[in-house]
Amino acid sequence: MTTTLEFGRREAASGQGDSLVIFLHGYGADGRDLLGLADPLAPHLPDTVFVAPDAPERSTVNPMGYQWFPIPWLDGSPEDLAAEAMARAAVELNGFLDAMMQAEGLTPDRVVIVGFSQGTMMALHVVPRRDAAFAGIVGFSGRLMEPELLADEIRTRPPVLLIHGDADDVVAPASLPAAAEALQGAGIDVYAHVMKGTGHGIAPDGLSVALAFIRQCLGLDQGAQG
Repeated sequence: MTTTLEFGRREAASGQGDSLVIFLHGYGADGRDLLGLADPLAPHLPDTVFVAPDAPERSTVNPMGYQWFPIPWLDGSPEDLAAEAMARAAVELNGFLDAMMQAEGLTPDRVVIVGFSQGTMMALHVVPRRDAAFAGIVGFSGRLMEPELLADEIRTRPPVLLIHGDADDVVAPASLPAAAEALQGAGIDVYAHVMKGTGHGIAPDGLSVALAFIRQCLGLDQGAQG
């Protein structure tokens, strides 16, 4: 397996992994920040391997953490440099996704991407532009970058669940309906959940809705998505 990204991995609880959840962390964090979510999820996804890479760049604002790309409105970086970095990160992430599927012996339809904040931005930007559809995308507390380009560049349409706290003061809650409108306009099925009284984080109700969505994406449940 060849990938330039460092990552953490949790084996399937059953020891027989037939699906993969890949966590994409937020700005200034690292893979370990989200890999802990495997603890509450694994009992309900016993045949799922959990993986969480570190983003390719050290964080501008937190040298102990990582970033997928600079964010001008947070770190004062130039817009053009941020766009270039996001393009590079997309290449890195695509390579990582390919390497993980090869290593685990899984096809894209057995993979769900779960992003938080900037990780959601990466998931929504990269996954619909891939040639083969993933099982689904869960996006916590993020936004859709370059929405005006999606309809022309989309290649696959995995279902998307968007989850956002209505008290988020880092990424505006209005980012959810804005992303949903653009994704739906490109032909993607979008589901949404608002975490009441929640800031820039993941509340238990949001994680529960995400779990139900992941199980359905992987063919484990036939119930309605949240």
